[in-house]
Amino acid sequence: MVLGSSLPGMGVKRSLQSGGTLLGFLANILTILSMATNYWIRYSGGHSGLWQECSGGTCSNISCQTMLAVTGACMVLAAGCSIVGLVMGLRILCQEGDSRGRTTSAIFFLCGLLLLIAMTGYTVKNAGKNDVFSWSCFSGWLALPFSVLAGFCFLLADMIMQSTDAISGFPVCL
Repeated sequence: MVLGSSLPGMGVKRSLQSGGTLLGFLANILTILSMATNYWIRYSGGHSGLWQECSGGTCSNISCQTMLAVTGACMVLAAGCSIVGLVMGLRILCQEGDSRGRTTSAIFFLCGLLLLIAMTGYTVKNAGKNDVFSWSCFSGWLALPFSVLAGFCFLLADMIMQSTDAISGFPVCL
């Protein structure tokens, strides 16, 4: 008896879709956590994020800077893409015949690209300073591979589904 035959619907395709959804969920949590917190950089006497700078126990809004605005915009868009990708991934898991894997994959890849733009821009802008990158920044960097891997999971699951459909019409006994 094969283990896969005792669990209906848990083939490779379903496992990839489940893994992609889990990775998308982690990417979503990390992106929102990174974007919403003020611990991107620590320096003596305080810390700062994308939206506020905290020093001596008081926080104030950061004045508009171009790279900070680009980073913030890309992070907000990445969080939105991640939420949409997660909803689509859950929908694929709930509906067996749904074939939106390629679209879900593209959304997670777009999320990864937005995260890459945001994180690279912020890191390059602040690399020469004596400040130390903190956990909010690391959360953003960690969300990037999770998002890309989620995209690959849905892409591979979609490729498996298409190849299965393509060879099902051949009158060949394998």
